[in-house]
Amino acid sequence: MPPAIRVEGLEKEYGDVQALDGLDLTVPEGSFFGLLGPNGAGKTTFINVLVGLVRKTGGHAEVFGNDVEDDYQGARDAIGLAPQEFNVDRFFPIKEVLHHKAGYHGVSEADAEKRAAEALKRVGIYDKRDVRFDWLSGGMKRRFMLARALVTDPDLLILDEPTAGVDVELRHDLWEVITDLNDEGTTILLTTHYIEEAERLCDEVAIIDSGRKVTVATPDELTEKGSDTLTVYLDAPADETPALDDERIEGVTVEGDAIRVHATSASEVVPSVLRQLEAQGYTPLDIDIERTSLEEVFVDLTRRDDESTDGARAEDSTADDDASAGTDESNGGDDVNADGDTASETSDDERVTAEASR
Repeated sequence: MPPAIRVEGLEKEYGDVQALDGLDLTVPEGSFFGLLGPNGAGKTTFINVLVGLVRKTGGHAEVFGNDVEDDYQGARDAIGLAPQEFNVDRFFPIKEVLHHKAGYHGVSEADAEKRAAEALKRVGIYDKRDVRFDWLSGGMKRRFMLARALVTDPDLLILDEPTAGVDVELRHDLWEVITDLNDEGTTILLTTHYIEEAERLCDEVAIIDSGRKVTVATPDELTEKGSDTLTVYLDAPADETPALDDERIEGVTVEGDAIRVHATSASEVVPSVLRQLEAQGYTPLDIDIERTSLEEVFVDLTRRDDESTDGARAEDSTADDDASAGTDESNGGDDVNADGDTASETSDDERVTAEASR
Protein backbone atom coordinates (compact mmCIF):
# COMPACT_ATOMS: atom_id res chain seq x y z
CA MET A 1 0.00 0.00 0.00
CA PRO A 2 1.25 3.51 -0.76
CA PRO A 3 1.73 5.95 2.12
CA ALA A 4 -1.12 8.26 3.06
CA ILE A 5 0.86 11.28 1.87
CA ARG A 6 4.00 11.50 -0.22
CA VAL A 7 5.44 14.80 -1.40
CA GLU A 8 8.78 15.21 -3.14
CA GLY A 9 10.44 18.52 -3.95
CA LEU A 10 7.13 20.33 -3.39
CA GLU A 11 7.27 24.03 -4.27
CA LYS A 12 4.80 26.88 -4.21
CA GLU A 13 5.57 30.48 -5.04
CA TYR A 14 3.44 33.57 -4.47
CA GLY A 15 5.23 36.16 -6.53
CA ASP A 16 8.56 36.71 -4.78
CA VAL A 17 7.56 34.64 -1.73
CA GLN A 18 8.60 30.98 -1.63
CA ALA A 19 5.90 29.40 0.56
CA LEU A 20 7.10 25.82 -0.08
CA ASP A 21 10.73 25.30 -0.98
CA GLY A 22 11.43 21.71 -2.04
CA LEU A 23 9.47 20.04 0.75
CA ASP A 24 9.96 16.27 1.04
CA LEU A 25 7.61 14.44 3.41
CA THR A 26 6.05 11.00 3.78
CA VAL A 27 3.16 10.24 6.12
CA PRO A 28 2.65 6.48 6.66
CA GLU A 29 -0.82 5.01 6.35
CA GLY A 30 -2.52 4.66 9.73
CA SER A 31 -0.17 7.05 11.54
CA PHE A 32 -1.00 10.00 13.78
CA PHE A 33 1.32 12.58 12.26
CA GLY A 34 1.99 16.06 13.61
CA LEU A 35 3.02 19.06 11.53
CA LEU A 36 4.65 21.85 13.51
CA GLY A 37 6.14 25.13 12.41
CA PRO A 38 6.06 28.85 13.16
CA ASN A 39 3.53 31.15 11.51
CA GLY A 40 4.37 31.43 7.82
CA ALA A 41 6.29 28.14 7.73
CA GLY A 42 4.12 26.83 4.88
CA LYS A 43 1.78 24.50 6.78
CA THR A 44 -1.46 25.93 5.37
CA THR A 45 -0.06 26.05 1.84
CA PHE A 46 0.98 22.40 2.15
CA ILE A 47 -2.52 21.38 3.22
CA ASN A 48 -4.14 23.48 0.50
CA VAL A 49 -2.01 21.76 -2.13
CA LEU A 50 -3.20 18.36 -0.89
CA VAL A 51 -6.90 19.28 -0.99
CA GLY A 52 -6.77 21.13 -4.31
CA LEU A 53 -7.17 24.69 -3.11
CA VAL A 54 -3.71 25.67 -4.33
CA ARG A 55 -1.79 24.62 -7.43
CA LYS A 56 1.80 23.68 -6.71
CA THR A 57 4.57 25.45 -8.59
CA GLY A 58 6.77 22.38 -8.74
CA GLY A 59 7.42 18.93 -7.32
CA HIS A 60 5.11 16.00 -6.77
CA ALA A 61 2.31 15.36 -4.26
CA GLU A 62 0.05 12.36 -3.88
CA VAL A 63 -2.51 11.01 -1.41
CA PHE A 64 -2.75 7.21 -1.17
CA GLY A 65 -1.04 7.02 -4.55
CA ASN A 66 -3.39 9.54 -6.22
CA ASP A 67 -1.66 12.57 -7.71
CA VAL A 68 -3.31 15.65 -6.21
CA GLU A 69 -3.75 17.21 -9.67
CA ASP A 70 -3.81 14.38 -12.21
CA ASP A 71 -5.96 12.15 -9.96
CA TYR A 72 -7.72 14.98 -8.15
CA GLN A 73 -11.01 13.20 -7.46
CA GLY A 74 -9.35 10.13 -5.96
CA ALA A 75 -7.09 12.24 -3.76
CA ARG A 76 -9.88 14.57 -2.62
CA ASP A 77 -12.35 11.78 -1.84
CA ALA A 78 -9.77 10.18 0.48
CA ILE A 79 -9.42 13.36 2.57
CA GLY A 80 -11.58 14.83 5.29
CA LEU A 81 -10.51 18.39 6.11
CA ALA A 82 -11.33 20.30 9.29
CA PRO A 83 -9.88 23.74 8.60
CA GLN A 84 -9.16 26.34 11.23
CA GLU A 85 -11.57 28.82 9.62
CA PHE A 86 -15.35 28.44 9.94
CA ASN A 87 -16.17 28.21 6.23
CA VAL A 88 -19.70 26.85 6.53
CA ASP A 89 -23.02 27.67 4.90
CA ARG A 90 -24.66 29.40 7.85
CA PHE A 91 -28.26 29.42 6.62
CA PHE A 92 -29.11 25.71 6.81
CA PRO A 93 -29.49 23.36 9.77
CA ILE A 94 -26.19 21.61 10.36
CA LYS A 95 -27.58 18.19 9.43
CA GLU A 96 -28.45 19.55 5.96
CA VAL A 97 -24.95 20.99 5.58
CA LEU A 98 -23.60 17.49 6.21
CA HIS A 99 -26.08 15.96 3.73
CA HIS A 100 -24.89 18.40 1.06
CA LYS A 101 -21.24 17.72 1.88
CA ALA A 102 -21.69 13.96 1.52
CA GLY A 103 -23.60 14.44 -1.73
CA TYR A 104 -20.75 16.38 -3.29
CA HIS A 105 -18.62 13.26 -2.83
CA GLY A 106 -21.12 10.92 -4.50
CA VAL A 107 -22.77 9.56 -1.35
CA SER A 108 -26.41 8.59 -1.88
CA GLU A 109 -29.13 10.55 -0.09
CA ALA A 110 -29.99 7.66 2.23
CA ASP A 111 -26.36 7.03 3.14
CA ALA A 112 -25.72 10.75 3.53
CA GLU A 113 -28.48 11.03 6.14
CA LYS A 114 -27.09 8.04 8.01
CA ARG A 115 -23.52 9.32 7.90
CA ALA A 116 -24.57 12.78 9.03
CA ALA A 117 -26.29 11.33 12.08
CA GLU A 118 -23.27 9.17 12.90
CA ALA A 119 -20.84 12.06 12.56
CA LEU A 120 -22.92 14.36 14.78
CA LYS A 121 -23.28 11.66 17.41
CA ARG A 122 -19.56 10.98 17.33
CA VAL A 123 -18.67 14.58 18.12
CA GLY A 124 -21.47 14.95 20.67
CA ILE A 125 -23.83 17.46 19.02
CA TYR A 126 -26.54 15.22 17.53
CA ASP A 127 -29.15 17.02 19.65
CA LYS A 128 -28.25 20.23 17.74
CA ARG A 129 -28.85 18.68 14.31
CA ASP A 130 -31.71 21.06 13.45
CA VAL A 131 -29.84 24.19 14.57
CA ARG A 132 -28.17 26.59 12.14
CA PHE A 133 -24.40 26.85 12.36
CA ASP A 134 -24.53 30.51 13.43
CA TRP A 135 -26.55 29.60 16.49
CA LEU A 136 -23.98 27.12 17.84
CA SER A 137 -21.54 28.04 20.58
CA GLY A 138 -17.86 28.36 19.71
CA GLY A 139 -17.07 24.90 21.08
CA MET A 140 -19.96 23.32 19.19
CA LYS A 141 -18.77 24.97 16.00
CA ARG A 142 -15.39 23.27 16.47
CA ARG A 143 -17.15 19.95 16.98
CA PHE A 144 -19.21 20.52 13.83
CA MET A 145 -16.10 21.22 11.73
CA LEU A 146 -14.82 17.79 12.76
CA ALA A 147 -18.20 16.20 11.98
CA ARG A 148 -18.16 17.73 8.49
CA ALA A 149 -14.72 16.27 7.87
CA LEU A 150 -15.94 12.84 9.00
CA VAL A 151 -19.18 12.64 7.01
CA THR A 152 -17.42 11.31 3.89
CA ASP A 153 -15.72 8.53 5.92
CA PRO A 154 -12.20 9.65 4.89
CA ASP A 155 -9.08 7.53 5.01
CA LEU A 156 -7.02 10.65 5.78
CA LEU A 157 -8.27 13.21 8.28
CA ILE A 158 -6.50 16.60 8.15
CA LEU A 159 -6.97 18.75 11.25
CA ASP A 160 -5.71 22.31 10.99
CA GLU A 161 -5.54 23.75 14.52
CA PRO A 162 -8.64 21.76 15.60
CA THR A 163 -8.56 22.93 19.23
CA ALA A 164 -7.66 26.59 18.67
CA GLY A 165 -9.50 28.79 21.13
CA VAL A 166 -11.40 26.01 22.92
CA ASP A 167 -11.45 25.30 26.64
CA VAL A 168 -9.48 22.50 28.26
CA GLU A 169 -12.48 20.18 28.65
CA LEU A 170 -13.44 20.41 24.97
CA ARG A 171 -9.82 19.98 23.93
CA HIS A 172 -9.62 16.70 25.80
CA ASP A 173 -12.98 15.58 24.37
CA LEU A 174 -11.72 16.21 20.84
CA TRP A 175 -8.46 14.42 21.64
CA GLU A 176 -10.47 11.35 22.64
CA VAL A 177 -12.52 11.42 19.43
CA ILE A 178 -9.56 11.72 17.08
CA THR A 179 -7.50 9.16 19.02
CA ASP A 180 -10.35 6.66 18.64
CA LEU A 181 -10.49 7.40 14.91
CA ASN A 182 -6.77 6.74 14.59
CA ASP A 183 -7.12 3.50 16.55
CA GLU A 184 -9.76 2.45 14.01
CA GLY A 185 -7.29 2.95 11.14
CA THR A 186 -7.82 6.55 10.01
CA THR A 187 -4.59 8.35 9.18
CA ILE A 188 -4.46 11.74 10.89
CA LEU A 189 -2.42 14.79 9.94
CA LEU A 190 -2.52 17.38 12.72
CA THR A 191 -1.22 20.92 12.66
CA THR A 192 -1.13 22.63 16.03
CA HIS A 193 0.51 25.38 18.04
CA TYR A 194 -0.11 23.45 21.26
CA ILE A 195 3.13 21.54 21.74
CA GLU A 196 1.48 19.44 24.45
CA GLU A 197 -1.07 18.31 21.86
CA ALA A 198 1.60 17.02 19.48
CA GLU A 199 3.60 15.45 22.30
CA ARG A 200 0.58 13.63 23.66
CA LEU A 201 -1.11 12.49 20.44
CA CYS A 202 1.40 12.05 17.63
CA ASP A 203 3.45 9.01 16.62
CA GLU A 204 5.76 11.24 14.60
CA VAL A 205 6.23 14.96 14.25
CA ALA A 206 7.58 16.92 11.29
CA ILE A 207 8.92 20.40 11.94
CA ILE A 208 8.94 22.68 8.91
CA ASP A 209 10.24 26.21 8.56
CA SER A 210 10.44 28.54 5.57
CA GLY A 211 8.73 25.93 3.42
CA ARG A 212 11.34 23.24 4.10
CA LYS A 213 11.48 20.19 6.34
CA VAL A 214 13.68 20.73 9.39
CA THR A 215 13.33 17.27 10.89
CA VAL A 216 10.98 14.30 11.32
CA ALA A 217 11.08 12.23 14.50
CA THR A 218 9.00 10.85 17.33
CA PRO A 219 8.32 13.30 20.19
CA ASP A 220 10.74 11.31 22.38
CA GLU A 221 13.46 11.45 19.74
CA LEU A 222 12.99 15.20 19.40
CA THR A 223 13.28 15.82 23.12
CA GLU A 224 16.53 13.85 23.09
CA LYS A 225 17.94 16.52 20.79
CA GLY A 226 17.75 19.01 23.65
CA SER A 227 19.74 19.25 26.88
CA ASP A 228 18.49 18.02 30.25
CA THR A 229 19.58 19.67 33.47
CA LEU A 230 20.87 17.63 36.40
CA THR A 231 21.05 19.64 39.63
CA VAL A 232 23.17 18.23 42.44
CA TYR A 233 22.63 19.82 45.86
CA LEU A 234 25.67 19.81 48.14
CA ASP A 235 26.06 20.05 51.92
CA ALA A 236 27.86 23.38 51.46
CA PRO A 237 28.37 26.00 48.74
CA ALA A 238 30.97 25.09 46.13
CA ASP A 239 34.02 27.37 45.95
CA GLU A 240 34.64 26.68 42.27
CA THR A 241 33.17 24.89 39.29
CA PRO A 242 34.10 21.19 39.49
CA ALA A 243 35.77 19.52 36.53
CA LEU A 244 33.52 16.76 35.23
CA ASP A 245 34.89 14.49 32.51
CA ASP A 246 32.09 12.95 30.44
CA GLU A 247 31.47 13.48 26.72
CA ARG A 248 27.72 13.59 27.34
CA ILE A 249 28.08 16.68 29.53
CA GLU A 250 27.64 19.97 27.67
CA GLY A 251 28.25 22.40 30.52
CA VAL A 252 28.52 22.86 34.28
CA THR A 253 27.50 25.88 36.38
CA VAL A 254 27.53 26.58 40.12
CA GLU A 255 24.89 28.47 42.09
CA GLY A 256 25.75 28.37 45.78
CA ASP A 257 25.29 24.80 47.00
CA ALA A 258 23.76 23.70 43.67
CA ILE A 259 25.79 22.31 40.79
CA ARG A 260 23.89 22.32 37.51
CA VAL A 261 25.00 19.85 34.87
CA HIS A 262 23.63 20.20 31.32
CA ALA A 263 23.70 16.92 29.43
CA THR A 264 21.99 15.19 26.51
CA SER A 265 20.53 12.60 28.91
CA ALA A 266 20.84 13.72 32.50
CA SER A 267 19.64 10.46 34.05
CA GLU A 268 22.43 8.51 32.34
CA VAL A 269 25.22 10.74 33.68
CA VAL A 270 24.08 10.70 37.32
CA PRO A 271 26.40 7.86 38.46
CA SER A 272 29.41 9.39 36.71
CA VAL A 273 28.74 12.88 38.07
CA LEU A 274 28.25 11.71 41.66
CA ARG A 275 31.42 9.61 41.60
CA GLN A 276 33.51 12.49 40.27
CA LEU A 277 32.07 14.99 42.75
CA GLU A 278 32.77 12.72 45.69
CA ALA A 279 36.30 12.09 44.40
CA GLN A 280 36.85 15.88 44.40
CA GLY A 281 35.72 16.21 48.01
CA TYR A 282 32.10 17.30 47.52
CA THR A 283 29.22 15.79 49.49
CA PRO A 284 26.03 15.43 47.41
CA LEU A 285 22.80 15.48 49.43
CA ASP A 286 20.10 15.42 46.76
CA ILE A 287 19.59 15.54 42.98
CA ASP A 288 16.92 16.84 40.64
CA ILE A 289 16.51 16.19 36.91
CA GLU A 290 14.69 18.59 34.58
CA ARG A 291 13.95 17.07 31.18
CA THR A 292 14.00 19.22 28.07
CA SER A 293 10.56 19.79 26.54
CA LEU A 294 9.41 19.40 22.96
CA GLU A 295 8.56 23.09 23.02
CA GLU A 296 12.18 24.00 23.83
CA VAL A 297 13.45 21.79 21.01
CA PHE A 298 10.91 23.31 18.61
CA VAL A 299 11.98 26.85 19.50
CA ASP A 300 15.64 25.95 19.14
CA LEU A 301 15.17 24.30 15.72
CA THR A 302 13.12 27.16 14.31
CA ARG A 303 14.92 30.08 15.93
CA ARG A 304 15.79 32.92 13.60
CA ASP A 305 18.82 35.14 14.23
CA ASP A 306 18.35 37.36 11.21
CA GLU A 307 15.72 40.10 10.88
CA SER A 308 15.47 39.66 7.13
CA THR A 309 14.42 36.04 7.59
CA ASP A 310 11.74 37.17 10.00
CA GLY A 311 10.51 39.61 7.36
CA ALA A 312 10.31 36.84 4.80
CA ARG A 313 8.34 34.73 7.25
CA ALA A 314 5.82 37.54 7.70
CA GLU A 315 5.35 37.73 3.93
CA ASP A 316 5.03 33.94 3.83
CA SER A 317 2.37 34.09 6.52
CA THR A 318 0.43 36.59 4.41
CA ALA A 319 0.72 34.25 1.45
CA ASP A 320 -0.60 31.35 3.55
CA ASP A 321 -3.54 33.46 4.69
CA ASP A 322 -4.27 34.48 1.09
CA ALA A 323 -4.23 30.85 0.02
CA SER A 324 -6.57 29.96 2.87
CA ALA A 325 -8.92 32.71 1.73
CA GLY A 326 -9.06 31.23 -1.75
CA THR A 327 -6.97 33.78 -3.68
CA ASP A 328 -4.99 31.20 -5.63
CA GLU A 329 -5.96 30.51 -9.20
CA SER A 330 -7.23 27.02 -8.35
CA ASN A 331 -9.40 28.00 -5.40
CA GLY A 332 -12.04 25.40 -4.59
CA GLY A 333 -13.17 22.65 -2.25
CA ASP A 334 -14.10 23.65 1.29
CA ASP A 335 -12.93 27.25 1.36
CA VAL A 336 -14.01 30.86 1.53
CA ASN A 337 -13.84 33.32 -1.32
CA ALA A 338 -11.48 36.25 -1.67
CA ASP A 339 -13.96 38.61 -0.05
CA GLY A 340 -14.06 36.46 3.07
CA ASP A 341 -17.65 35.32 2.49
CA THR A 342 -18.66 31.68 2.68
CA ALA A 343 -18.18 30.08 -0.71
CA SER A 344 -20.70 27.71 -2.19
CA GLU A 345 -19.24 24.25 -1.79
CA THR A 346 -20.97 23.03 -4.94
CA SER A 347 -19.54 25.70 -7.19
CA ASP A 348 -16.13 25.43 -5.54
CA ASP A 349 -15.86 21.68 -6.08
CA GLU A 350 -17.02 22.04 -9.68
CA ARG A 351 -14.48 24.82 -10.25
CA VAL A 352 -11.58 22.82 -8.82
CA THR A 353 -12.57 19.72 -10.77
CA ALA A 354 -12.69 21.74 -13.96
CA GLU A 355 -9.35 23.32 -13.17
CA ALA A 356 -7.74 19.98 -12.39
CA SER A 357 -9.00 18.46 -15.64
CA ARG A 358 -7.36 21.11 -17.82
